[in-house]
Amino acid sequence: MKIVIAPDSFKDSLSAQAVAQAIASGLTDVWPNAELIECPMADGGEGTIEAVLAACGGQWMTTHVSGPLGQPLDAQWGWLPDTRTAIIEMAMASGLQLLTLEQRDATITSTRGTGELIGAALDAGAQRIILAIGGSATNDAGTGMLTALGARFLSDDGQALPPGGLALARVARIELGDLDKRLRDVQFEVAADVDNPLCGFNGASHIFGPQKGASPEQVLALDAALGHFADQSAKALGKDERDHPGCGAAGGMGFAAKVYLNASFRPGVEVVADLTGLADALDDADLVITGEGRFDAQTLRGKTPFGVARIAQRKGVPVIVLAGTLGQGYAELYEHGISAAFALTSGPMTLEHACRDAAKLLHDRARDLARVWRLAAN
Repeated sequence: MKIVIAPDSFKDSLSAQAVAQAIASGLTDVWPNAELIECPMADGGEGTIEAVLAACGGQWMTTHVSGPLGQPLDAQWGWLPDTRTAIIEMAMASGLQLLTLEQRDATITSTRGTGELIGAALDAGAQRIILAIGGSATNDAGTGMLTALGARFLSDDGQALPPGGLALARVARIELGDLDKRLRDVQFEVAADVDNPLCGFNGASHIFGPQKGASPEQVLALDAALGHFADQSAKALGKDERDHPGCGAAGGMGFAAKVYLNASFRPGVEVVADLTGLADALDDADLVITGEGRFDAQTLRGKTPFGVARIAQRKGVPVIVLAGTLGQGYAELYEHGISAAFALTSGPMTLEHACRDAAKLLHDRARDLARVWRLAAN
């Protein structure tokens, strides 16, 4: 019996690696001689670095950077020295998690810290940089990141613009002469699942601005500012990519990565699967067990169980989901390669209780699953 265990983290409870270990322990109770391959996963958001390093044996790195409001902080990133690959989670330096609810202000928050992480990766000799851009607190179209790497965004009087997306309404000149030359030799990949354009009612400001503290009036102003920045970028670079799917991701960081860094876009779970070798691990597997904290119709939008199921389908391997909760529409996933899904709780339980006992609950449900599977096989 060969089983691949490829879960995401359970937010506010367990890392993907801890989830995989708990599931493996439950399976071992029933199948002590089974071949269990733990392959922690992520979808390009929080936990991406941790999942990749757990599977690939890379290194945690720490760099002193500027937070989304300019506050100094130490941000971590991942380093795979054998392949000279850096994994950067934008949320570590420019994320909502770094601000209180009262501090959120999409008009002035900056991606400068993410650019400083990219600079640190260049200093380490990175030839490939993976940008996981979920969870950002910013709406500056990546200009803070580009400024940290040497670009200059100037007003009509030649002054450098202040941080934030609202100031982009005053961009009159873009200077790239001092942009770090090492960027030309680096392969950038954006791990993101959203396909929003930069501007418009489905763009960065309208869709993501409110959760970052933008009022309805500020959303309109930010959208106009990003449109003006796209105009100036088109003049400077000779191409207009504002409508490319994904350019609206992370408050327009997708636009900066696409236009200024020549980045490619891939679903986050596919990027992680490639790094962790999930497809190869599935060869000759009898079963895949994946999971996440909440499994529902939103999982179809590129979350880990959906991505794992797509890869497993190509290998003809059945997939079972263990989730903290099963939400509305979860059965839709049965049409996309998921064979069955089970919630962890065995009875009425508070969220606090479920999070505290998640490892035991995973162990018990995995054990129960193995017992049923063994019975069916006989």
